Amino acid sequence: MCMKPVILVLGLVAALASPAGAASNVGVDVNINVGTPPPPPPPPPPMVVSPPTVVVQGPPVFVMPPSLGFYVAVGVPYDIFFVGGQYYLYQGNSWYRAPYYNGPWGAVPYKRLPPGLRKHKYDRIVYYRDQEYRVYRDEHEHYRGKQFKPDKEWKEHGKAEKEQRKEEKKWEKEEKKEHKKHGKHDD
Repeated sequence: MCMKPVILVLGLVAALASPAGAASNVGVDVNINVGTPPPPPPPPPPMVVSPPTVVVQGPPVFVMPPSLGFYVAVGVPYDIFFVGGQYYLYQGNSWYRAPYYNGPWGAVPYKRLPPGLRKHKYDRIVYYRDQEYRVYRDEHEHYRGKQFKPDKEWKEHGKAEKEQRKEEKKWEKEEKKEHKKHGKHDD
């Protein structure tokens, strides 16, 4: 038997039994575990991320910066992109997808984004969007770039959407070849 715990307990008993110890309102909680460690604390509850709410007064204008190859919303306080017939939103370091420019939004893992969107870093997308927006704003009525507004049927929009899907399929095919070539598999 080890003497240190016995001496410690005896010292505590003596201190509490003395008149100074009794008058000082000192409490001691001795918890001795022998053999098994205490159970770990319960895990924290899972974080629930609610889909973002996008509120805009009307359908935003989307322009296509030539450097990107997909549409970006301009004149709204959101980072909304239109790629392959779907809308994508970047907010709070997360990506979301929706069938309409105003939702409903569902979370999308980065590796599930269209290749055209993944091809560019977020800060470059914002840079090209802002650059094209300045051109659109300055030349408004005479703007020659590709643009569309979701509530209007634009011939050019339909053509651009087909071109976009064609390019997306090409990128996906090339990406699969690269993965296969390097022995990588997407799980």
